[in-house]
Amino acid sequence: MKYRTIGTDPKNRREVSVLALGAMLFGSRTDEETSFALLDRYVEAGGNFIDTSDNYAYWEDGGQGGQSEELLGRWRRSRGIGAEVFIATKLGARPLAPGTGYADNAEGLSAKVIRESAERSRERLGVDKLDLLYAHIEDHDVPLRETVEGFAGLVAEGTVGLLGVSNHAVWRVERARAIAAAAGLPGYEVLQYAHSHLRPRLDVPDDFWPDGSLGHAGAEILSYLREEPTLTLVAYSPLLKGAYTHPDRLPADYDHPGTPARLKVLEEVARETGATVNQVVLAWQIGGALPILPLAGVSTLAQLEENLAAVDLELTEDQRARLDGVH
Repeated sequence: MKYRTIGTDPKNRREVSVLALGAMLFGSRTDEETSFALLDRYVEAGGNFIDTSDNYAYWEDGGQGGQSEELLGRWRRSRGIGAEVFIATKLGARPLAPGTGYADNAEGLSAKVIRESAERSRERLGVDKLDLLYAHIEDHDVPLRETVEGFAGLVAEGTVGLLGVSNHAVWRVERARAIAAAAGLPGYEVLQYAHSHLRPRLDVPDDFWPDGSLGHAGAEILSYLREEPTLTLVAYSPLLKGAYTHPDRLPADYDHPGTPARLKVLEEVARETGATVNQVVLAWQIGGALPILPLAGVSTLAQLEENLAAVDLELTEDQRARLDGVH
């Protein structure tokens, strides 16, 4: 395994594995026995960066989520896992009532929600301190200052280590970080957005993002990373939920003229290296110039082994130039 440092505060920064494990469906669609086996193998291989959220996976049973955090808590206790494993969780997108969702009834990012939801996450995970806590989605009804101060208060108390943000417009991330900096408070240091080698159209609106998706790491996020070297991007859905091996799963917003050219280069590099296309995508992210950590979910040990092998895949400068240069 390889590792990267995230965070700047000496008290909270950590060395985390360059491949993060997504636990979204652990405890729901992925049963406990399988989930435990995947977690055990990941840690055995040197992995120490696990990602979850307080709303995972509410859509599986029409509830409010919490299954993933609860399973991770049971796994930690059964294995005697302590601070050696770094667990990130999120708040803000938990439905306020069963049968609803984040698009119409999210808990939001008020100071009250931040405190109460973080406490519930600590209880479910069985930890005194959340290693990394993200603002999961935007809340347009709460002033940014309230959200910034709410998160910072938990860091000051020692119940949260690092702060992160996901699925926010870049201007809101920068404004929140500016508010924190001006007040001498800890701010967001980890960004979590969808990112892969294939690129979607970002101007496709939906009910939740009428201006187009804010969940993808497009040009603005990548430019922001270049200008702010202390930030880290945790890239969710790096393998597009299996679309590289099952093209029928490719979302509609990836259906544009640029996709075939990018797939062609990926397949060429895969043949040259003897690796799978999935492994090339992960290796491209891990070894690139920008601080990107792929966050990949798995449901089988075979998928996990394939992903783990990508950590040691070294792409040549020529291969990287070709992957980076295709449009």
